[in-house]
Amino acid sequence: MMSSPAYTLVIGSRNYSSWSLRAWLALKLCGVAFDTEHYDLRGPQRAEIKTASPSALVPVLRVARPNGAHFPVWDTLAIAEFLAENHAPARLWPQDMFARARARSICAEVHSGFVDLRRTCPMDRIARVANHPLTGDTRAQLQHIARIWTSCRGEFGAGGDFLFGSFGIADCFYAPVVSRFQTYAIPLEGRAKDYAEALLSWAAMKEWTADAEREETQREQRA
Repeated sequence: MMSSPAYTLVIGSRNYSSWSLRAWLALKLCGVAFDTEHYDLRGPQRAEIKTASPSALVPVLRVARPNGAHFPVWDTLAIAEFLAENHAPARLWPQDMFARARARSICAEVHSGFVDLRRTCPMDRIARVANHPLTGDTRAQLQHIARIWTSCRGEFGAGGDFLFGSFGIADCFYAPVVSRFQTYAIPLEGRAKDYAEALLSWAAMKEWTADAEREETQREQRA
């Protein structure tokens, strides 16, 4: 196991990059200091990301090796697994094997699925949109997500306000989805609503949102 590695997280826009948010929250859960390197992928820096990321995508976690070289870990799921392995005390995955299997299942689902939701309701952390048009497929996916949250809270959520009690990787992966519910004024009920409110109230989520607001203000001033 590594001891206090030095990390740099390469991210895109805090307002728009859902994948960056996931990795950033996972690092915050580890309770370690890390640097952040930001690329504006909606501007001229889009070409520059190819020098910082092996996949030309964000996020990328750069891990300092003892010899001073940096080892890149890319893709949010790979970053999450790397952190879980090297920061076991943070308990990023649930301890119970069935809860852990469910957490991995729903993370894999959001990692590769919900295509209609991504297309019709892109992440925009700052915006608040009323009467946003939703396709039938998007509505079905939103209902399915609410059922996931309700089920996880009911079966595994004892001992905390999050999907598996304490905040973990699953919450990191669904944080951008919770953000979409708020941005597009999509109603929730019961346990799903309580979960979304708890996640939006989490200190790290508030910190990301405040940084996104500052970032967008600076972008507007430069325009």
